[in-house]
Amino acid sequence: MRQFAAGDVPRNVRHIWASTETKAIEAAGILAGALGLGIDVDAELGENDRRVAGFLPPAEFEQVADSFFAHPDKSIRGWERATDAQARIVGAVTAIAARHRIGDLAIVGHGAVGTLLHAAYSGRPISRDGDQPFQGHYWTASLPDLVPRHCWRAIAPR
Repeated sequence: MRQFAAGDVPRNVRHIWASTETKAIEAAGILAGALGLGIDVDAELGENDRRVAGFLPPAEFEQVADSFFAHPDKSIRGWERATDAQARIVGAVTAIAARHRIGDLAIVGHGAVGTLLHAAYSGRPISRDGDQPFQGHYWTASLPDLVPRHCWRAIAPR
């Protein structure tokens, strides 16, 4: 994130938002620090609600995540349905973008959040095919219409 924050991509960012989750706030804080900005948080930007399932070992988590994206209208193991998560997240981002006036906007979140947003704003069905290849990616969209300009790109070399 430090490498990304020092690069050209975020140079015109004038407002940063994050979910209320620690990882997103920490990442947004790195970006904000590099740009001399503060951050705002919104719980509606949070990852899909999966508290009912509790912690899952990585291999099991990936299997459940595959099902989450493959069956977006079903609650998998008590997880929030993908369609519900997408509607919540799209509503939050659309409202944030509608209030944004100057420069670029950064929303720092989570992989599933970005995947659900990208699918919605691209007019594509929910699918894990659109998921980031590994942690630490971003995509950009035009403002105010939020049309994606490209798919996932790594924030820094792996």
